[in-house]
Amino acid sequence: MAAVTLDLWHTLIFLPPEEEERYMATQVQVATEVLESSAVGPGATERSTEELRRAFAAEYTRAVKEAGQGRTVTPAEQVRRAGLATGRLVDPNRYLERLGAVVGDLGFQRAPGALEFLEGLREDGYRLGVISNTVGEPGAFLRPALRAMGVERLVNAIVFSDEHPWTKPAPEIFRETLHQLSATPDEAVHVGDGWSDIEGARRAGLRAGILFTGLQNYGAWYKSLFLPDGWDRPATDHVASRLDEVREMVHTILPMR
Repeated sequence: MAAVTLDLWHTLIFLPPEEEERYMATQVQVATEVLESSAVGPGATERSTEELRRAFAAEYTRAVKEAGQGRTVTPAEQVRRAGLATGRLVDPNRYLERLGAVVGDLGFQRAPGALEFLEGLREDGYRLGVISNTVGEPGAFLRPALRAMGVERLVNAIVFSDEHPWTKPAPEIFRETLHQLSATPDEAVHVGDGWSDIEGARRAGLRAGILFTGLQNYGAWYKSLFLPDGWDRPATDHVASRLDEVREMVHTILPMR
């Protein structure tokens, strides 16, 4: 069973850079407010708003780094760690409730030609799966947007990292997705915009990784967090700036029998 797995952010959906930067800043602001309104633990000292902000920002950054090593740190765990670091008796569910409202108001956009691309691959006979590293928000918060945008109905599996122990580039998250698609690594290619996509596909033994460059217009903060130091371009011979080009590459790399 031939399969194509796909990254989500900056591959199928995106926020304009300035909006994505505002969203990331809002995540930190909401977490800071939740920490500030939480009770101070026994023996702990009072902390300023700025100290609380820095504590969560540090845990967010740490979670991104761990994701680059293939390990999941959920948003709930990030705010819990920040609470421990600052002596705050924080309830992570309060953060998730407020974060969910923020995500619900985001103006996600589809990548140009995304629906036509997915529909075309389905018509070609490929099974499709999405693999998304969800560091900033639970995948459950993204599902309504994917449903509303028409993406969910076109894919056979959606795997969010916060629902599993692993993130890309860990091979396990690719294998889990391929299991759901009833495909083996040599019957699959992966498409994504970043190092973790191409490296993860390599580690998992997929036929190939295709680097999609069409939505690599990152904001400064996003780029500083999510692109490894010295990152230029992952090692792959397959690079495309449009999704219709990706479809042609899939046919070449993984022709249907």
